[in-house]
Amino acid sequence: MNAPATLNPAQMQAVHHLDGPCLVLAGAGSGKTRVITHKIARLLQAGLAPAQIAAITFTNKAAAEMRERAKALIGPRAAKHLVIATFHSLGVRLLREDGAALGLKPQFSIFDADDVLGLLKEAGATTDAALARRWQWTISLWKNQGLNAERAAAAARHDDERVAARVMQRYEERLAAYQAVDFDDLIGLPLKLLEREAAVRAKWQQALRHVLVDEYQDTNATQYELLKLLVGERAHFTAVGDDDQSIYGWRGATIENLRRLPQDFPQLTVIPLEQNYRSTGRILQAANAVIGHNPKLFEKKLWSDLGDGEPVHLVECDGEEHEAERAVAFVQSRRAAGAALRDFAILYRANHQAKSFEKALRRANLPYKVSGGQSFFDRAEIKDLCAWLRLLVNPDDDPAFLRAVATPKRGIGHQTLTSLGEFASKWKTSLYEALFAESLATQLSARALGSLHEFGRYVNELEHQARQTVGHEDAKALLLQWLKDIGYEQHLLDGEDNEKVAAARWGNVLDFVDWIAKRCGGEIENDGGLTVETEKKSVLEVAQTISVIISLAERGDDQDVVTLSTLHASKGLEWPHVMLAGVNEGLLPFKADDDDMTPQRLEEERRLMYVGITRARLTLQVSVLRRRKKGRDTVPGVPSRFVAEMKLHEAGAKLDPREKLKALREAAARRAARSTSSGARGSGAARTQLRPAAFAS
Repeated sequence: MNAPATLNPAQMQAVHHLDGPCLVLAGAGSGKTRVITHKIARLLQAGLAPAQIAAITFTNKAAAEMRERAKALIGPRAAKHLVIATFHSLGVRLLREDGAALGLKPQFSIFDADDVLGLLKEAGATTDAALARRWQWTISLWKNQGLNAERAAAAARHDDERVAARVMQRYEERLAAYQAVDFDDLIGLPLKLLEREAAVRAKWQQALRHVLVDEYQDTNATQYELLKLLVGERAHFTAVGDDDQSIYGWRGATIENLRRLPQDFPQLTVIPLEQNYRSTGRILQAANAVIGHNPKLFEKKLWSDLGDGEPVHLVECDGEEHEAERAVAFVQSRRAAGAALRDFAILYRANHQAKSFEKALRRANLPYKVSGGQSFFDRAEIKDLCAWLRLLVNPDDDPAFLRAVATPKRGIGHQTLTSLGEFASKWKTSLYEALFAESLATQLSARALGSLHEFGRYVNELEHQARQTVGHEDAKALLLQWLKDIGYEQHLLDGEDNEKVAAARWGNVLDFVDWIAKRCGGEIENDGGLTVETEKKSVLEVAQTISVIISLAERGDDQDVVTLSTLHASKGLEWPHVMLAGVNEGLLPFKADDDDMTPQRLEEERRLMYVGITRARLTLQVSVLRRRKKGRDTVPGVPSRFVAEMKLHEAGAKLDPREKLKALREAAARRAARSTSSGARGSGAARTQLRPAAFAS
């Protein structure tokens, strides 16, 4: 199901269109990256130098993949000189070379989100982190729309926006004074540069003779204006995108840029890529049926010659836990038929939906990774506690030591830790080992040394208790006492402006304690009518598994694990087997109680559903909830309008994955029985009972 060995007619047309502007409407799975890399090769064949071709993407990962694909096609020497970059890295290049015209030194700093937040607090004279984050979001949106502080103030609609505009003015003054830019400035300032400086504009238009833009539908207003100035009147560019996959309106991307192209470039050639090389026919039928309810900028309908494939199945679930159980059954049933874990993705609209799936997969001992959101183990509070447990297992784990000693704070300051670090480095020991060295007293004050020794003694005592404590109940008691000893709940309350947020974080901590305690065993379980006690383990033994979980989360994309992902983060990816979870009104399309569901928002949510459907290659399941959680309440679940729009009744059926798993196991048992019986009838041959390959360890 990979892209074709040769280009199809539409792809060929796109590759060979060299003069003037070109819009390639690349439907999902239609081989757009192949078109871009082949067009680069065609431009080189037509006489352009590699450095005169710019291919612009939205992520570093996409840029790296494109460079590798180009290298395989045109060779490493030519690929080395291509300008393959994200919009932001291209902006850095423009500003490093020519930013002096705007008063920037070549060594200007680029502020990350945390730097920006601190600067906004200073500019707005506040310690309120939540307020500063709201300013950060508003200012970013304004910058993506091409507004500076003065224009933002003029456009402000209410007092909050007027205050944000004043803060923006002071924020911009501070950035200039610090010779710094933020992430949004990496687009806005190059645009300003090309608008103001004719010589700089001519230089870059001459340098970049053909510009290719991937995922064009994700561009915002400033990116579109920047593109126009880079290509100039010659307008030698290729925009590759899909109006049906425009899903980032909430962060400034505008589908209006697709609408403006034929208006701003009347000579534009539009080439649709409609042949899909990813999905089976029934999956594409469902996708086309859903997206057909949106108004069309350009006509396009996906088709495939991969056969009809299995029907798209609708799975009805009682609630979130039941849905997670069915997801596990879905994975296990396909796995029994030979699929690998990496072949599965569970996709959902909102990050909070991941939690029930994580719990169910952990119970089933199925490894997973979380994309596009925060894994349970990536939350700051869980990382804090994991650091403590890692330190108990391995006292020489310096990163764990530094996190544990500072969380919660215990009067051990930055200067004390710096001195300890210098001492440990000098004597080539870990920080924990250095803490007990007699000569450390010559480096630190008696008070600082006393605080460090108190921490060290507590870690030693906790390690001893963790080694001795076994079983669920005792483990839970020890862990809760530990949290009380270090004052972790108060630490969360002190660190959050919002008590509800702090309470939610404390709830995560209690869930983590339960998870650790249950793994310590000693619980009574029913096993085929017999009551048995699960194997008891010490807290320290269970703590040793934490590093395995963390290292799994840090492995590359080739790991054999189930993927949990938001729909937004799934864009550009594909899996043989996909489950779309929680396809209910209020979740997908997403709508908060105080939100208005405008036609524009509904269209974007429908495009998000379309993106989810088209991630699937072989099988697709859509799950709906009869009842769902809403805050602390449980409310009736209403199937999403998108389910009806898929027209599954025309080609699909409702499915219980548990029944399918049962049938597969029964079929495997029958095959095993036949093999055994045929072996028994054979003469002179060794008689071996065969174990079904699907269940072999």
